[in-house]
Amino acid sequence: MKRIRQLLIGTAIGVLAACGGSGGGGSGSTTTAMTGNSIGNAPATSTVSGVVADKHGVAIQGVLVTVFHHNDHTTRTATTGVDGRYAITGLSAGVNADYAVYAQQAGLAFYPSIGDAAGSVTKMDFNGLYRTVIRFATLPTHDVANADFTASRAGDRMASLPRTGQSTSFAAGDDGAFAHGVAWPGTRFIDNADGTVTDALTGLVWLKNAGCFNATDWPTALAAAAQLASGACGLSDGSAAGQWRMPNANELESLVDVSQAGPAVASGHPFTGIAIANAYWSSTTYMALTSNAMAIRFSDGRWINGANAADGGMSNVKAGSANSLWAVRSGAAGAVQLLATGVYAGIGGGSFGTADDAALQAGAPLTSPRFIDNGDGTLADTVTGLTWLKKADCIQQPWSGALAAVNALASGQCGLADGSVAGQWRLPNRAEMLSLSDRAPTFPQASYLNGQYQAGTAVTGPAVFDNFIVSDYYWSSTTSAADSSEAWAVYSCDFGVYNVAKSELRYALAVR
Repeated sequence: MKRIRQLLIGTAIGVLAACGGSGGGGSGSTTTAMTGNSIGNAPATSTVSGVVADKHGVAIQGVLVTVFHHNDHTTRTATTGVDGRYAITGLSAGVNADYAVYAQQAGLAFYPSIGDAAGSVTKMDFNGLYRTVIRFATLPTHDVANADFTASRAGDRMASLPRTGQSTSFAAGDDGAFAHGVAWPGTRFIDNADGTVTDALTGLVWLKNAGCFNATDWPTALAAAAQLASGACGLSDGSAAGQWRMPNANELESLVDVSQAGPAVASGHPFTGIAIANAYWSSTTYMALTSNAMAIRFSDGRWINGANAADGGMSNVKAGSANSLWAVRSGAAGAVQLLATGVYAGIGGGSFGTADDAALQAGAPLTSPRFIDNGDGTLADTVTGLTWLKKADCIQQPWSGALAAVNALASGQCGLADGSVAGQWRLPNRAEMLSLSDRAPTFPQASYLNGQYQAGTAVTGPAVFDNFIVSDYYWSSTTSAADSSEAWAVYSCDFGVYNVAKSELRYALAVR
């Protein structure tokens, strides 16, 4: 946290211990003058240049590209020309030349790439706003080209979401009725007869013996995963230490089949030793309270964050909780690519152990900014391609009422002016609700989605949603297999998934 205060102006990190869900220039380009003091005093200077284009390679004019100098907090900007090119010249290079480069234009989202080994793509904390940037910890003394950005528009997506597994419908318009998402392969889990199981949906390779490791604390489990190799835990796959890892929260969640309970894993799976008396660790640190890591119990698929009676004594405190380890490693491409969780190891983030989620950042990347405001009461998610109702406090009903309200939603209601008609909107399923998450913020995610980039302060940037209620539950359309009187709901603070009685009065978003 000290690094943030040293390198960024005015960053305030709000650690909220009570946020647990279980509590309930090239051709045609222009270059502008620098802002602030002169950047650097080193005699050596370099130029950073690149191209901004959409996913089809079509150049985009008028994009503002900013170079931020961490050493003295000054910026230089350039605007792309008709060929999408920009160039920023005269940047001090070598010693004290730590830069971040990012792109901005209304109606677009961006993801960068860099062809120079001196640079890397990472997230960074800009006073509580998390941008994905090209980082030069030390700008080289040679000119840098190919600092490029791919732009996404409304309707574009980085990855598709899989189905949840629910096939039974419990009410009109629920998860079982719509079954949205990529269908699971006919044979999802393939026993490789070498102690491993390949998930054809995600491409991930899992340890077949899910009970090989005794329940233990998070650091011990993280280290054990990194040390796993052929010859241990029934493995004869030729794997070596360092190839296995503890799964991140999205990878662990991908194993959950919401149609099943005890365990909540697809019927006919080949796994052995699945623990249902305790939770399983993920490698994803809960950034609002970094002494905790997200965990999931497979008795029913409930997430664990904090400890209360509803969790049967389970907890996710890294040092004090005993949870299981289900090791995973990367494999070939599957039917879907899981999303990255959003945690990262750079400025304002943090890695808390070898090969944890922040260090690896596995999964489809998150664009920056991610959401596009369509100006008609809807938001376009450029990561999943989904369109969301912007007004997040319009629907508050018991589960059946929320389903009915969303099914009847149309233009003229809830701030909508999009021309939509009843029947086009739906209550999001468990996977769709979870997909909204970015686990980088060190304060409630609902606050971040409201544009509040620092805990305890007024809004400091453009809001994404309109009044996303902080510290409350948002319904999914997915029913709990363990108790059909309950549905899965996302807690807006930590974006964990928890079973909530359908009779309770909770909020709902709408998606299409």
